[in-house]
Amino acid sequence: MSAPSLVIRNGTIVDGSGGDPYEADLAVADGKITAIGGAIPKGGEEIDARGKLLTPGFVDVHTHYDAQVTWSERLSPSSWNGATTVLLGNCGVGFAPCHEDQHDMLINLMEGVEDIPEVVMTAGLPWNWHSFPDYLDAIAARRYDIDVATQVPHAALRVYVMGERGANREPATEADRRRMAELAAQGLRAGALGFSTSRTLNHRAADGRSIPTLRAEEAELTAIAHAMREAGAGWLQIVSDFEDQAGEIGLFRRLAKESGRPVTISMLQSHVRPDNWRTLLAEIDEANAEGFRITAQVRSRPTSVLLGFELSQNPFMGRPSYKAIAHLPFAERLAQLRKPEFRARIMREAFEGGGRERRVDRWDRMFPFGDPPDYEPTPDKSIAARAAREGRTPEEVAYDLLLERDGREMLYLPVTNFAAGNLDVVGEMIAAPNTLIGLGDGGAHVGIMCDATATSYTLTHWTRDRGRGSLFPVAWGIKRLSHDNAAAIGLNDRGLLKVGMKADINVLDYDNMCLRAPEVVYDLPAGGKRLVQRTDGFDATIVSGEVVYRHGEATAALPGRLVRGAR
Repeated sequence: MSAPSLVIRNGTIVDGSGGDPYEADLAVADGKITAIGGAIPKGGEEIDARGKLLTPGFVDVHTHYDAQVTWSERLSPSSWNGATTVLLGNCGVGFAPCHEDQHDMLINLMEGVEDIPEVVMTAGLPWNWHSFPDYLDAIAARRYDIDVATQVPHAALRVYVMGERGANREPATEADRRRMAELAAQGLRAGALGFSTSRTLNHRAADGRSIPTLRAEEAELTAIAHAMREAGAGWLQIVSDFEDQAGEIGLFRRLAKESGRPVTISMLQSHVRPDNWRTLLAEIDEANAEGFRITAQVRSRPTSVLLGFELSQNPFMGRPSYKAIAHLPFAERLAQLRKPEFRARIMREAFEGGGRERRVDRWDRMFPFGDPPDYEPTPDKSIAARAAREGRTPEEVAYDLLLERDGREMLYLPVTNFAAGNLDVVGEMIAAPNTLIGLGDGGAHVGIMCDATATSYTLTHWTRDRGRGSLFPVAWGIKRLSHDNAAAIGLNDRGLLKVGMKADINVLDYDNMCLRAPEVVYDLPAGGKRLVQRTDGFDATIVSGEVVYRHGEATAALPGRLVRGAR
């Protein structure tokens, strides 16, 4: 056995199995865990983890780093929050396969569905690929802070095979279906861990067109399912509105049967139909009892929109005076917003338009965010409640709050999972046996949210801090973030701290873990902005035995690689 390259001593091991924590030393050599406990000789590097938790690295199964992996070595903010493996290519959107004349179409789709600015992708994407295997080769040629795994995106595949007919959501011919199936299998054999598709009206391109896969017929999906069976690889990831819930879950059962592969679907609590998730989960449980592996991906907190004058949305974006200055650079826009006469004028104005402009006018559901941020605020903290106490209008309260911190203050607007004004429903979701904690959307929605910290939040809120209900054991939280997700996507070489496993490890100062307030940075191609968020308490994040972050600061190590296929 090789001499240890790294030894972590005196730590409390939470091994990812769900078992009780225990104290032991841990040794690493050649990228793997070589010993736990016993007389471990001195390592090339030593970490004293007394009073700290040693956990497996987290596996983030729902990200959209499809573009970021082509220009950046760092998959932040996921890698800042304990993730050591990320799965991209979700929701049916991505950039391969593609013909040269389809670049703009795929950018337009990603901009609309995942809120990544067009100028960023146009400037940053190298397009040094054509087929999906080409795309994997381009990723494999790069180094990262953490590991990257992929899925074949249905929208890109459909447009590649069918061109404008695919983009216009025309039915696929038998020849179209056969070609899509061939290419899906090709992507899986090249190393993709799944195939993803979207069936939701919420997913639209920037030009307003629905995602090409919206009403894809069962015959099309079944052809791809058969290709997955033949390849013997991957899961099928699906987003749906569940307008016809029985019909959709019936379809997903049939796809699970025809593919012989796991199916995973997104599940959220709608504020309009707050109990529908229960019947959906009951149907998923029933399908599993019948032998079909179907999981629901859930968030450990609300899906939320962050509002601010520096962000993509704010409560005044639909008013004429704001629209007139919306194009200005932030500093110039802020100067106008601070003028008393401008404030007075915008307070008198009514909204123009609807949609997202109208959504951000819900004062009873809007809250100051705070630092550290509060994702489960009580109703008395809402903008409406505060305005009533202060004898002011909600508009005045919100406007003045947003001018704080040099105009960078943010407001919090939960849009799912918060119908009752608390997270009791989320607690039920994340505890359910056929759910996976995911949907962090790292790399996406860069101007309105930063939910890649949901990994950290699962630990801080649900195993330590929540004061409005019971807590989960920390060993449960670690298992959910590491082993359960790794096993779900077929990566059985990670997610547990056991001898022989890949040495992806977090050293956590658990008692002092704290989410910081999100901030805007301008580090994307073409000077594009994005919301990022860090969490204090990650003493070290280790990938393949190399320390990639110490106390939140990056090292020079870039051991992360493309993961090809199940392990």
